Amino acid sequence: MKNVTDSFVSLGHWPSAGSFGFNTDILATNPINLSVVLGVLIFFGKGVLSDLLDNRKEKILNTIRNSEELRGGAIEQLEKARARLQKVEMEADQFRVNGYSEIEREKLNLINSTYKILEQLENYKNETIHFEQQRAINQVRQRVFEQALQGALGTLNSSLNNELHLRTINANIGLFGVIKEITD
Repeated sequence: MKNVTDSFVSLGHWPSAGSFGFNTDILATNPINLSVVLGVLIFFGKGVLSDLLDNRKEKILNTIRNSEELRGGAIEQLEKARARLQKVEMEADQFRVNGYSEIEREKLNLINSTYKILEQLENYKNETIHFEQQRAINQVRQRVFEQALQGALGTLNSSLNNELHLRTINANIGLFGVIKEITD
């Protein structure tokens, strides 16, 4: 391994007038390497990301459809409740003398309970949509992070000697710990 490193170091000492050489300064070349790795990840990973987003979109749309079906059922219940209300109103005309206030109370309770059910279903739909969106975002973030990490590790493993490799790993572990704390 030392011979390979020495050959790269000796290549770095070639005269710079019109020749090609390797920059062995890891701090100067690391941002360039990372930008190249990120560019490659974006270029090759956009299909995977697009597929993930399409799948998540389908799940969210299915959830919305299910919520709309539930909403349709609630509207159906509301219509049934209105029909029942009309029936109760007809009975109220017949029994107005004996129980007008009781019938009005039942009518209001029926309408209130139906609206509460509708509100609960609407809230459930909105919570489900929000939950699915957050889950999709978190999955996409996780996948992109894993792919970036794999690409960066592959590049680092293929281009560093043991000493530089260990120093870079230690620095990146600290960096990822900070990033994880920020995202949590």
